[in-house]
Amino acid sequence: MTETVNSDQSLETVIDLLKQTYDEFKYIEIEIKVKGKARTNKQNAALHKWLSMLSVFLNDAGYDMKKTLSHHMEIPWDKQGHNAKELLFKPVLEALTGKESTAKADRVQYSEVREVLARHFADREGLIIPEWPRAD
Repeated sequence: MTETVNSDQSLETVIDLLKQTYDEFKYIEIEIKVKGKARTNKQNAALHKWLSMLSVFLNDAGYDMKKTLSHHMEIPWDKQGHNAKELLFKPVLEALTGKESTAKADRVQYSEVREVLARHFADREGLIIPEWPRAD
């Protein structure tokens, strides 16, 4: 059985379940896996807003996917940031954390990925990419 505890309410539910299970069997083994704090919905929205900003910025600066990723044809970045997420953000996230999904990254890891990308574009291309937006 796997239970996720991420709120006071879910904690109480799991405590009740443990008590019931112990009362019935009088013997249980428990394995606890501590996860970093998951990103909030606001942070997720900020990630996608930033990826969109990055895509527009790269297009405006003349850095299409061919120039940035060494593809063989000129492909502009999509304004929604899907290309930036799949081709820039996720590979850096996986290299830094081993996590393939932005949903599995914790709050701090988003900023770490942004810093790696900012450093890359500044050092290699002389570009100052957008700052992280405020999550309103």
